[in-house]
Amino acid sequence: MTTTCPAGHASATDDYCDVCGTPLDEAGTPAAAPAASPATPVEETCGACGSARSGRFCEECGHDSLAPVSAAPAVPVAAPVATPAGARWHATVEADRAYHRRVVSAGGPDAAAVEFPEFCPPRRFDLVGPQVTIGRRSRSRGVFPTVDLVGPPEDPGVSHSHALLVVADGEWSVVDLGSTNGTTVNGEDEVLKPNKPRRVVDGDRIHVGAWTTITVHHSA
Repeated sequence: MTTTCPAGHASATDDYCDVCGTPLDEAGTPAAAPAASPATPVEETCGACGSARSGRFCEECGHDSLAPVSAAPAVPVAAPVATPAGARWHATVEADRAYHRRVVSAGGPDAAAVEFPEFCPPRRFDLVGPQVTIGRRSRSRGVFPTVDLVGPPEDPGVSHSHALLVVADGEWSVVDLGSTNGTTVNGEDEVLKPNKPRRVVDGDRIHVGAWTTITVHHSA
């Protein structure tokens, strides 16, 4: 069951909108604001990003101070280094009908109910830095992935923190972060083991969710 927040977002949670963090009551309307206190707000530190905050939600990452802070999973890779001088990498995100057919044919809960989007233009993301996160952003959870697949259209099979691209010794690898529906590469049936890097090269296709394919590209 989803709840619509005042900003029009469909939220899977009924206490706070999992897109923008707006408080909700059980009827899906903004919760009553607490009475203003004459006392000066006490500045505290956000447990998720370390930034100073004076309210419940961090203004930098959106983390709810009442929610637990999840530790990032350890990724057993060598110390990341920059890609060679002149090397440029990017990822193209597309709705992949052939992959969607494989997901539906494999079955699973609600697999057939996830329809292929009528319109989903390709999106491009530059791969910059030692790590590139893949998922769907959630302000209330403090999740802001580099390759943000929140849509529209939105692939409901993609976890908020789904996978990670890491570079070491000039080579990229993809790591599944224990996602709900798993990650596969190049149409293979076997899903990646969580937190175990899999090397990817120019043209490799990373499949996540119900119909999303991410293709990595390299240009000199």
